[in-house]
Amino acid sequence: MAKDLFGICPFVTSQKILQGKWAILVLHELSQGTRRFNELERGLQITHATLSSQLKSLEREGIVRRTVYPEVPPRVEYSLTEIGRKFAPVLESIRAWGTDYIDYLHVNRPKVG
Repeated sequence: MAKDLFGICPFVTSQKILQGKWAILVLHELSQGTRRFNELERGLQITHATLSSQLKSLEREGIVRRTVYPEVPPRVEYSLTEIGRKFAPVLESIRAWGTDYIDYLHVNRPKVG
């Protein structure tokens, strides 16, 4: 039933776009500026296949733009589209909440060792 709400419900739609364990990290990296594939791979410490799959998914959804330059060897760059850049405030909210939660963990989790 929920998948029938894609394009209707903002939560279902967002969840579909952000599916994949690396989506938010890829968006965060690209929010810092245009990156080449190898830069993303090194920066995220992610496998080639996983990054390729995540980028293709985000590109298919219109969040990421893939630009191929007609050079030898070919140069490929990834950047956020206009709608992808609108995700920046969400990334900032995730960062702020994550920081608060890390502080919470330091206070509320027993120290091991």
